[in-house]
Amino acid sequence: MKKPHPCGSKEFEVLRIGVDFKIKCLGCDHIVTVPRNKIEKNIKAVVSAEQK
Repeated sequence: MKKPHPCGSKEFEVLRIGVDFKIKCLGCDHIVTVPRNKIEKNIKAVVSAEQK
């Protein structure tokens, strides 16, 4: 995401995709539901599990 989570982490794990995205912060494990149009606009890069 372009903006970091309040805990300071910029990495999120996608848990569910649909009309809303359910994402989990990898810094503090907080789960957030974000509307699809907002998340598509704010995604900076996609990193798969194989690239880590």
